[in-house]
Amino acid sequence: MPLVSTVSRSRRRAEGSAARPSLGPDSADSPALTPAAEQKATTIEIAVIAIAVVAVVAAARIAETFIVPVVAGMLLSYMLRPIVSILERAHVPRLGGAAVVVVVLVALVSASVYAVRDEVDDAMAKLPVAARKLRQVAIEFARAPPGPMGNVKAAAAELDRAAAEAAGKIAAPQPSSPAVTVQTFIAEQSVSALIVAVQTVVAVTVAFFLLAAGDTFRRKVTRLAGEPLARRRVTVEILNEIDEQIQRYLMTMFASNVLIALLVWGGLSLLHISNAGMWGAITGVLHFIPYAGTVVAAAGVGVSAFVQSGGVVDAILAMALIVCVVEAVGGFLAVWLQGRAARMNAVAVFIGVLFFGWLWGGWGLLLGMPILVVLKSIADRIDAMRSISELLGA
Repeated sequence: MPLVSTVSRSRRRAEGSAARPSLGPDSADSPALTPAAEQKATTIEIAVIAIAVVAVVAAARIAETFIVPVVAGMLLSYMLRPIVSILERAHVPRLGGAAVVVVVLVALVSASVYAVRDEVDDAMAKLPVAARKLRQVAIEFARAPPGPMGNVKAAAAELDRAAAEAAGKIAAPQPSSPAVTVQTFIAEQSVSALIVAVQTVVAVTVAFFLLAAGDTFRRKVTRLAGEPLARRRVTVEILNEIDEQIQRYLMTMFASNVLIALLVWGGLSLLHISNAGMWGAITGVLHFIPYAGTVVAAAGVGVSAFVQSGGVVDAILAMALIVCVVEAVGGFLAVWLQGRAARMNAVAVFIGVLFFGWLWGGWGLLLGMPILVVLKSIADRIDAMRSISELLGA
């Protein structure tokens, strides 16, 4: 009898253990998803990421007037930080060193503008003559026999007139006023120039405060990364990588742009182009804007050469000089100075710069490349962003 009861208790205990779910490691795993469930989860993740990206882009577009000067000030502080650090090691207080560096920077920019003021005034005085020559060229072009495109436009106008007559309507010619259009454009650009000047002042102010703060901002970012030591170490590595890459990029761009300005100045002087110093300075400044800056500088120099000499060959030679100097210095020397670690995929960079140009206009073209450098530095250290690192890498 005791043996039977013992067997009965063992059987009941086995049945109970079989009825209860196992608490082993295998039971802790979640049940495998079916292919349909996995596809649905992936679709939801992609939709969430797309919505987040659209929201970030919309916020960046709306908050342009706030984000642009802040980002520009941060990048400027990266470029000037080594100089402030040198002054600090020479027992100059951090606040005083930041003030000295910012004042010297503003003084150098002001002196550069003052040095080319005569050539700028001379170019402005020649604007009526240039406009008169361009008007004569436009009149001669209008008097020339119509080409294929002119014939297509004339045919389209006749078709519009025929459609209007068939509908019983008379197509009245729309009056055009080019003068009003030009005046409106000049007024809009004047307002834009004023906004850019204000944003530049704000950017310089932000750079000053960041330089005066020293490593305080970096320490705060490190604390925000979290308590685990590994996470803080990765954050410090990312910040150091950003420092190195941004400083290398900005200093290389500054040195190459100064060299471009000097070479353009000398080359245009040899071609006897007036205001060569002014065009050299403009080309050097515009080279900070990837791709578009070179096009604008070459177009301006070409128009100036054409107005001065009246020959198309001289204009083409001046534009070719700009392109050759920029490609030789910016395309080869700058890449060599930056080294392999700073090189990025040209196609991805071009598309990224176009995106930031659409997002923020001229400021986007100027800040797009440094922002991509920062993004690549972050992606190199985070496994979840490895695809972005591969996309931007050379």
